[in-house]
Amino acid sequence: MRLPKCWAAPRCVLVVVVALGLLWMVSLPRTETETSKPLDWHVDHAHRKQVHEHVRSVLESPCRPGNTRLSLSARLPASSHVTRPFLWKDVALPEDLFLYPPPFGFRGLRGKVEDLLKQLPSSDSEPQTDRTSHECRRCVVIGNGGILRGLELGQLIDRFDTIIRLNSGPLGEFSVDVGNRTSIRVSYPEGTPLHWIDTDKHALFVAVVYKGVDISWISAMINKLSVPLWDWLFFWQKVPERMALEPHRFRLLNPHVIRETALDLLQYPPPRTRLWGSDQNVPTMGVSALNLASLLCDEVSLAGFGYKLSQQRAPLHYYDQLPMASMLKQTSHNVNRETELLQSLFTEGAITDLTGGIHCSFCPR
Repeated sequence: MRLPKCWAAPRCVLVVVVALGLLWMVSLPRTETETSKPLDWHVDHAHRKQVHEHVRSVLESPCRPGNTRLSLSARLPASSHVTRPFLWKDVALPEDLFLYPPPFGFRGLRGKVEDLLKQLPSSDSEPQTDRTSHECRRCVVIGNGGILRGLELGQLIDRFDTIIRLNSGPLGEFSVDVGNRTSIRVSYPEGTPLHWIDTDKHALFVAVVYKGVDISWISAMINKLSVPLWDWLFFWQKVPERMALEPHRFRLLNPHVIRETALDLLQYPPPRTRLWGSDQNVPTMGVSALNLASLLCDEVSLAGFGYKLSQQRAPLHYYDQLPMASMLKQTSHNVNRETELLQSLFTEGAITDLTGGIHCSFCPR
């Protein structure tokens, strides 16, 4: 039976849009959440002691003002230097912010971004993470790697000036290994804890935009509203429906931080339109957070970084039972290129690796 044109056409459009949306969601990187049988993982007492001594030596050594940012800047063309880690409602947005699509920019999203910024703080906000004094500050970026499991570094991690955590990396029962304090949690909707887990009253949530609907989600979280029903189609994993944070604790990451990380530090190709697949030119949250940390602190240390793919039964994360072998299935990031960058930054003294997953300076030769 032939359907009336006035009914059939809209329905066809809807079917096509939904089908394209489903195809796009399938192509997105997915975070493994399922658990498997417990992994047999043991940390040698002597190794744990060596790690603790190494972290203490980092904390007790003289702090070098501007050290990490100076090293990164030496790798960058003058035109790409980022000075503002966050976007503010009272600071005009540069035009080159709209050259690329998310996460490298906000192409086609100017109105949405401007509306979102009206709900965020102004540039005169002074959280404890900003370098507003002459004090030399140390950041630690806590990765979610299984290398943290059993090291019992929590108390030492809590001694750093600024503690940056990634996505949904939990505390609570894991605090003995990863600490209790959080200065900044950097995430995108699908990576954010379903229930807010940082108890620090000054902790900031730094939102990263990977797609247009992420902006709608951020706005909904700030205003404690429901996400529009249509937007739920574009989330490839369950996202929080509420966040127990006041508006002044939200920040919007400057996309230039990711663009600089990808195009200049990692020397990935610029983003291009593709019908399917990925160019592997989107950096992991960890390396992007390293670049962010260089804008907030003088010295940057990493903990929980590094993938030892040869140890396939080692834990991938410190908080679940996924084996390292599951990392072999991911195709979204160029892990080898990122490891090379981190190793070179370590060699030149730009960063320190607290847990030895990138380069173990304290391990027996």
